[in-house]
Amino acid sequence: MKSIRIAAAAAFILAAGVQAATINTTWTVTNATVSISGNDFAVSGPCTLTNIGSGTVSATVSLTGGQGASAPFTITLSGGAGTLTGNISGTLLTSLVSSGSGVGSATITGGTGTYAGATGSFPNLSGSGTFNGFSGSVSLNGSGTINTNGGGTSTPTPTISQVLDAGSYTSSVAQGSVFVVKGTNLSPTGYTPFSFPLPTSSGGVSINLTPLGGGTATPAYLIYLYNVGGVNQLAAVLPSTVAVGTYNVTVTAGGQTSGGATLQVVGRKLSLITADGSGNGLAVVQNYISATQLDVNRFTTGTINGVTVSPLHPGQIGIAYTVGMGADPNPSNQASPGYNFLANGLKVLTRFGGSVVVTPAYAGRVAGGSGYEQINFTVPATVPTGCTVTFEVSADNGATWGVPTFVAIAPSASANVCVQPGYSTADLQAFDNGTKVVYDGGFSLQQFSATVGGVGSVSIASASGGFTKYTGTQLSAIPANIQTLITQNGCIVGQGTGGASGVGAGIGLDAGAVTLTGPSGSSITSLALTELNNAYSLTPLPSGAKLVAGNYTLNVAGGTDVGKTSAAVSIPNPVTVTGGLPSSVNRGAGLVLGWTGGNPTDLVEVAGGSGSSATNLTTFICITTAGQGGITVPASILTQLPATGSGFGSLEVLSFTSPSGSNGQFSAPLTAGGSISSTFSGLVGTGGQPSYQ
Repeated sequence: MKSIRIAAAAAFILAAGVQAATINTTWTVTNATVSISGNDFAVSGPCTLTNIGSGTVSATVSLTGGQGASAPFTITLSGGAGTLTGNISGTLLTSLVSSGSGVGSATITGGTGTYAGATGSFPNLSGSGTFNGFSGSVSLNGSGTINTNGGGTSTPTPTISQVLDAGSYTSSVAQGSVFVVKGTNLSPTGYTPFSFPLPTSSGGVSINLTPLGGGTATPAYLIYLYNVGGVNQLAAVLPSTVAVGTYNVTVTAGGQTSGGATLQVVGRKLSLITADGSGNGLAVVQNYISATQLDVNRFTTGTINGVTVSPLHPGQIGIAYTVGMGADPNPSNQASPGYNFLANGLKVLTRFGGSVVVTPAYAGRVAGGSGYEQINFTVPATVPTGCTVTFEVSADNGATWGVPTFVAIAPSASANVCVQPGYSTADLQAFDNGTKVVYDGGFSLQQFSATVGGVGSVSIASASGGFTKYTGTQLSAIPANIQTLITQNGCIVGQGTGGASGVGAGIGLDAGAVTLTGPSGSSITSLALTELNNAYSLTPLPSGAKLVAGNYTLNVAGGTDVGKTSAAVSIPNPVTVTGGLPSSVNRGAGLVLGWTGGNPTDLVEVAGGSGSSATNLTTFICITTAGQGGITVPASILTQLPATGSGFGSLEVLSFTSPSGSNGQFSAPLTAGGSISSTFSGLVGTGGQPSYQ
């Protein structure tokens, strides 16, 4: 009997360390944040799996994939247990944001760590959702099973987190273009580049695309494998022969195959390559000096690490580099002879400052390369100048434009430096040399009432912010100083979405958990903001929560990059716009707005924009004080906005207290030393969607 008791105890200990082959579980997602980014719905938030544990889920559904497109997701389990990957099928997520409820299913196709090689299904997922403006939240619940046979192997299973084009770094990839696959365990440690002819496999690593409806897989041509410093990314060329459609992308590495990621292959999607790899920063452009000298576009003139640099000048030839012109007749794994898309009917254009359009002399594959192109253009004499001039490209004669980037253009042919208000030549040289960075910290609470077409009157409240580092390649994204706006005629104009000029984004910093507490009547107590890629937001605020006049406190727990800190701000009573906001704005006549209420020293922000969509706008921001009783947005500002046409228009009037002392200003310590001067603001007011004529 004694020996039997010992054997039973050993079996119990063994069972405690090994997951059961099949686990019955209920998957619950609570108030996950939904946002629109480009052509995608992105979902991120907390979740639990009974009998397994808790963690976070992130999912993306491509709007270009149609209403039936599946949504690949990753569940990251707490405590380092690993991940589970799979797909939410059908129209579940889009139903939630369009109608507030939906049903569907999900499958588990793989995992890492303890759940490497896992499979499973959730045949009956149900959920609810809210969606205001261009963001919202969803909740899901459903029971299912996860099978761990073969899980926990010594060879980690590769996991795909994103498949993006190598220009704008957004979902969907054009035929014949370079794209990247991001994730974990995709390749061995190190950096391995490949030469022509490009291989489809190296060291057991390959990328395969299988039609979503079934069919033969097509391998991509590998450009490099990169797994350094915690960043794992593969670059490859999508063969020109792959037909337009929806595909399941998998990576095989170490004898293991990842779960699938859905990819939409399109005919063309022209995107500029940027110096910081963000898709919307400083564009990779060479300035033609002579047949033997091509300078890299930068803010100042000189030599950096043996490479000559300079800003562009009016009248000069420039060469921009892109991906996404589409398929060409040459083998995608070979060095291109230089296929000229422009000469073969593609209507390529470039645009500076949102208005100056230039037809290039050449637009086609880079000779000796594969999957990317060059556009040769001449900078016109009428071009706007500066260090952050917006720069865009179009492949359809200007009907649509790619993601805005920026270039540096000096004021004259003899100038050696571009001009950027607030920055000296020494500052710009330091940006070019990589010795200067700018830190910014900012959180804002925002609430406005608006009449939305097809919906009616709504009140939208949100909280968002973060801590950011900016290098020179993100100069355009550095937020404008409020006091500078007040003293410089009160207005700025930008293209797209972002910082001072509206283009680009910095590098988000980890600050740990962030919570918000408001006054009595707000129903906000230790409300946690959702973190995604070191950006913090809660849009909309939970049901019942609202921004009322009073004091609000922000608590930052501290993380890898930013230490513990807190901030406070007082939200004033909003101003009341006299007669309400107009339904139509005559750009050539200027916009006259008046208001009453508010404290005389409160700041008032008047912001608006127009463009082809809510994510591709030319925008303006004007700042004044409530005591002025109104503002005139001059025609010189409004005429820089395009007419709305069939596109999108917006207008907001929001009031807030001027940051000063402990009200709205705070310091956040950097874990590496130093601190970030930061602001915390609360803006309330009204908004609308007028047409711009």
